[in-house]
Amino acid sequence: MEIDDLTPIAQDYLKVIWSAVEWGEPPITTKALAERFATSQANVSGTMRRLEAQDLVSYEPYKPVVLTELGQRLALGMVRRHRLIETFLAQVLGYGWEEVHEDAERLEHAASERFLTRIDEILSHPTTDPHGDPIPTADGRWESQAGAIRLAEAEPGGYRVARVDDSDPGRLSRLRVLRVAPGVRLVVSDRRSAIALADGTPIELVPDDLDAVRVRPDGGAAPQGSPPAVPD
Repeated sequence: MEIDDLTPIAQDYLKVIWSAVEWGEPPITTKALAERFATSQANVSGTMRRLEAQDLVSYEPYKPVVLTELGQRLALGMVRRHRLIETFLAQVLGYGWEEVHEDAERLEHAASERFLTRIDEILSHPTTDPHGDPIPTADGRWESQAGAIRLAEAEPGGYRVARVDDSDPGRLSRLRVLRVAPGVRLVVSDRRSAIALADGTPIELVPDDLDAVRVRPDGGAAPQGSPPAVPD
């Protein structure tokens, strides 16, 4: 079975199920899936049973959903499609990082492997998308995100932004103005209250921002292959 053998709905569910655990969170529940797709838990349960019949997920009522080996392989393929397209839209077509998600959601279902290969080559094989999420390779390899913590959990010290959650375009627009983006160095002086850019410019972040931004202790240099520090 390959990605194009799946319906767009199945493709979306596999992608979301995998992405939910990528940054160390627990497996997603049917309730959370229902909220994510704006549908009922009964509809989600029906979809999970169909995916289980295709050997794509392991599903038990009232328990989190887990991908099978086949399901993970196909999910990674969808994640690769989505993030390559987002990166293409940002770097080649000039989209803002708050704009790329919606159009990538539409385009990913129609993208051929030839199209994705050309994008990958044009972009010189990017390793992360505009939000800092890793782009899986064509053979399903991806870089573990172990060690990245929420900014809300950061003790005083220097950090590099690793990733910004892309679920809220308004938040992305606000953080762009504040220059908070993957690769940018932040200095935490006092948890949750005193945060500044490396040049000393103080920035005001609301609790939702602190949960959306993931950072790693600063090693002195921006991560290799990271997207531009401040998206246009």
